[in-house]
This record gives sequence, C-alpha cells and structure tokens, in this order.
Amino acid sequence: MSEVGTGESTRPAATTAAAASAVAVLGHGGFVAPSSYLRPTALSGPPPRRQSQTLSVVDREQVEALRAIRAFLKVRTSYDVLPLSFRLIVLDTALLVKKSLNILIQNGIVSAPLWDSKTSTFAGLLTTSDYINVIQYYWQFPDALKEIDQFRLNSLRDVEKAIGVLPIETVSIHPLRPLYEACRRMLESRARRIPIVDVDDETHREMVVSVLTQYRILKFVAVNVTETQMLRKPLKDLSIGTYIDLSTATMDTPVIDVIHQLVKKNIASVPILDGNGVVLNVFEAVDVITVIKGGVYDDLTLSVGEALLKRSEDFAGIYTCSIYDRLDTIFDTIRKSRVHRLVVLDESGRLKGMVTLSDILEYVLLEGEAEEG
Repeated sequence: MSEVGTGESTRPAATTAAAASAVAVLGHGGFVAPSSYLRPTALSGPPPRRQSQTLSVVDREQVEALRAIRAFLKVRTSYDVLPLSFRLIVLDTALLVKKSLNILIQNGIVSAPLWDSKTSTFAGLLTTSDYINVIQYYWQFPDALKEIDQFRLNSLRDVEKAIGVLPIETVSIHPLRPLYEACRRMLESRARRIPIVDVDDETHREMVVSVLTQYRILKFVAVNVTETQMLRKPLKDLSIGTYIDLSTATMDTPVIDVIHQLVKKNIASVPILDGNGVVLNVFEAVDVITVIKGGVYDDLTLSVGEALLKRSEDFAGIYTCSIYDRLDTIFDTIRKSRVHRLVVLDESGRLKGMVTLSDILEYVLLEGEAEEG
C-alpha cells in the first residue's frame, strides 16, 4: 500500500471555530459556503490579465498547479486511493430489485457492483439511475406493477430497452492502472464512479476489488497535492459549472416531475427554490432511494418538501459558493468535508449555477491539455 495519504482520517471543516461559524444547519439541509471561512476576506480576486503575451502570476500558477495534479494522477494507481480498510458489497444479478434496494438502504450506500454468478464475471454497477429507470418504466407501463415483487436485477437491461435509455454502466479499471486513466474513463463514460476490477492469478477470473468515486479521487488530490493551493483563479474566470438552462423545482413540485427532469437532462440534482429564486434545498438522485423505500414505485405524487423530510438525520447538508470563490478554497472544502456538488449563489442567496465534481474533474484533466502537447 502506498504511503501517500488517503485523507480518511480528515474531519469536517467544522472542527475549527471559524469553520463552525460558517455552517448553518437548516432542518435536514444545512448550507456550507467555502467563501465564508476559506477565502481571505481582503482578497478581491486575481489581478486583471495583462495586455501582453506574458502570463500573470496567477495564470502561471494556475497552469503549474494543473500540471502538478495531472502528473500526480499519472504516477499514482487506482489502488493507491483505497483506504487501509473498507467494506465492499457486491450484489448478484439474480437478486430481486426490491431486496437490492433494502440492502442499499440498510448499509447506507447508494451504489454496488453487480456480479453474474453464472458466468463469474463483473456485470456492471448498480446506481440510483437504475432505480430511476425502474420508476420511469412503471410509469410508462403501469400494468407491469403487479410483477414488481418478482423483478430481478438481471432484468434491468429489458427496462433500459423499453424506456430507451443508455444501458447499465460496465466501465471498470484495473487496480494497478494509473489513476489518470481511471479519471479519463469516468469522463468519457459520464460515470460518477468506477469499479476496480482485478483478475485472480489462480482462477483467471474477474474479481471486484472496490469502487472509486469522483469524491474520493478529488479528496486524494486535495490531501496529497500541495499545488492545489496555487489554484487562485475564481470561478467567474474559469469554465467550470453550469449557469444557463438550469432545472429547478419548488417544495410543492411532485417528486415524479423532478425525476423526469433528472432523466431528461441526465443530471444528479435539482435545486429547490422559493418564489423569489432563493435556494432552499437540493433534491438529489439519491433521495429517490428513500422515497421508494419498501418498493413503492407508484406513489410518487408526493411533494418535494415531503420527500426531503424522509432524509436521514445525518444528512450532510448543501454546500454553496459564489462566483468569486477560488478553486483552491473548493479543494480545501473537499479535503475537509464530503462534498458532491456546490450550488453557486449570488449575494441574496439566489441561484446562479451548479458546480459538480464532474465539472471540477473535467477542468483539472482537460483545461489547457492541448497546449501541453
């Protein structure tokens, strides 16, 4: 095992007094803004770009930091990211969908590798998208609801074909392949996580080792690459995130309508706004799991507000930022807290945009790569 730190012992940012004051827990949805305790208050942003071919200090450091991160990802393997001890739950494709849902809920996880025991091969990754597909299927074919108790995971391909969505994700990475390669595969497949699959030396059969997530990879970078502190350009000067044509909902919006938005735009979350456009919360794809707990796929007319009340008490809250927050502060937040996305707000708390871990990973890997040759 590599001596490079995985950051597993890192505690949330709220362990310091300054950070504690920045966290406002609102029921089941707290807001954490990196700008409130990470960005120096006296700094208004990097100086304007000079009217010459010479890069400013901030621009030059930004380029150097990105090169350092990529170099790190190319010399570290997917195996290096794994903690010293971890739990892995693998589901057989012959398992009932209803039982698989209960297993995810009982173990507090939102995805699991699939295994085909007939062929002894890795069969893909079960995620919240698959349950959303099942919901879509039963809404399009309500007569099929009577068969729900006999529906098995190996039938998911039939569901995908019936509703016309992409098949279950089967991309994987060998544990000794460079971490950079794992990141590129995730971006190319639009996957938010990638299973690590090895081959047994004696049986020559595949075996699932673990699952890498974008969060774990970016936290690994934040913990070990000090050059992330050089990423001092604010979001307003970077091509990171989505700021137009954003899907939104209100607390009164039926959950099924939000699910349709998730599927239509292939997104993992929808901001919840009040009548003035102020962000109240975020409905995430993982919230669907608690909504359909017990196998209830045909009662999704409940409101978003009612659905969010079903969240567990330990829900981490919603992380926010502004367009003036810098990437170094965001990496610091990732290092200290479990972050999956950042809601970009203006001074009045209104929605400006969304920054996902996919956006950050894509920027880190691809920004200026062509110029590097």
